[in-house]
Amino acid sequence: MKKLFALILSFASFNVLSAPQSVPWPYWNNSQENSTTMVDHQAWQTLLDRYLIKEGDYALFRYTAVNAKDSAYLSRYIETLSQHDPLQLSQAQQYAYWVNLYNAITVSLIIDAYPIKSITKLGGLFSFGPWEDEVVTINGKDLTLNDIEHRILRPIWNDPRTHYAVNCASLGCPNLQPQAFTAENTERLLEQAAKEFINADKGVLELDKRIQLSSIYEWFADDFGNTAQLKQHINRYRHQPLSSLENVDYEYDWSLNEKK
Repeated sequence: MKKLFALILSFASFNVLSAPQSVPWPYWNNSQENSTTMVDHQAWQTLLDRYLIKEGDYALFRYTAVNAKDSAYLSRYIETLSQHDPLQLSQAQQYAYWVNLYNAITVSLIIDAYPIKSITKLGGLFSFGPWEDEVVTINGKDLTLNDIEHRILRPIWNDPRTHYAVNCASLGCPNLQPQAFTAENTERLLEQAAKEFINADKGVLELDKRIQLSSIYEWFADDFGNTAQLKQHINRYRHQPLSSLENVDYEYDWSLNEKK
């Protein structure tokens, strides 16, 4: 029994420390830039308006308040998105499509499993969270949350601000934005999300003799560049720029981003 527990513990630790690499799935790297098709995200916006609230540095979701009708409403929204062919959309429409789909599925998973203390409790016995579970089928292809984030969003758009857009239902994560992403507001929301996170203690915290950064900057260091590039990225948004990035610690809170 002790050996089994040690194996489970080491497996979970391995998953925490080994963030997925950005590896493109070429099939999804196509778009129709002349397309005038617009995806309707009003259902997701309605749920955000109804259940997402801001408290200090955190955007909290009222999972416990979601009734059966609204849970079904969310499921229908995800099903509607899955019936679209994103390859027939412009890239601007695609980005909003994938981000909203990722966030909506994440919220749906929590609602279905609630009450839980952390998203990391989802998945199988040897899983650290649900990110490798197949959660949606699009164009006949079964996708996981990791597929959406690390094989589509990150490699196709190559924008580190994507880490501020997708939400993992945790207090340590960049906040779930109060607006659904659209082709028109994506740039504004990405800038807003970056500024919000970097000026929150959970993103960047300057202490007496060290800097505490979110573990996102360690897990996905390749996306933010070397130390000088990371500092430049942070100081682009931070109200009080950092003079250096020496003596850095990394922290992340996996507690559920819930408002009871």
